[in-house]
Amino acid sequence: MARLFHVPLSPFCRKVRLCLAEKRIECELVEERYWEGNPDFLRRNPAGKVPVLKLGDMTLSESTPICEYIEELHPEPALIPSGIEGRYEVRRLVAWFDDKFHSEVTSKLLYERVNKKVMGKGFPDSGNVKSGARAIKFHLDYMAWLLDRRRWLAGDAMTLADFAAAAHLSALDYISDVDWNRSDVVKQWYAKIKSRPAFRNILADQVPGFPPPAHYADLDF
Repeated sequence: MARLFHVPLSPFCRKVRLCLAEKRIECELVEERYWEGNPDFLRRNPAGKVPVLKLGDMTLSESTPICEYIEELHPEPALIPSGIEGRYEVRRLVAWFDDKFHSEVTSKLLYERVNKKVMGKGFPDSGNVKSGARAIKFHLDYMAWLLDRRRWLAGDAMTLADFAAAAHLSALDYISDVDWNRSDVVKQWYAKIKSRPAFRNILADQVPGFPPPAHYADLDF
């Protein structure tokens, strides 16, 4: 069985969890307080970050390479297209959410509201929170623009790009930081993706001291 060292609200860990679940790979979840610098964990990943996946004799780090490794090991159901243009678009959007969205939104909202408290690093920076609240509107509008032209974010089929976006948005939804009324098409997309069996364990996550809103696990909002 695979073993994933993770943090429940980490979007990078959630992306890997979604890939594993979609491919029906059984996985033991091990919650890792990576900020404490556990020597055993640092031996697994000297970068001191989650996720880390133990899969057979392999110890894998960095969420996107992990997901691509899983894709090559278990190609069905496919999460990355076979065509070169489709593969580019998936990778572009994964980078968009894991880089731009993360730096402008996730790090300003989730990390300020939750991570600081969990890690004992003080109170949220109100300036960062306001910045993240402004930035998420732009990103939701960009997603709406894409979904007005495509069935899924990267094209006609669900891909790793959708899981990357859903990983970030689901973590933010846990703390009620997503305005689902801003775009019907984005809301419909999220309802469709969170109804997948791969999402069940994520919707069951509970973080002590941070109860999720009532709609969080409601498949119909």
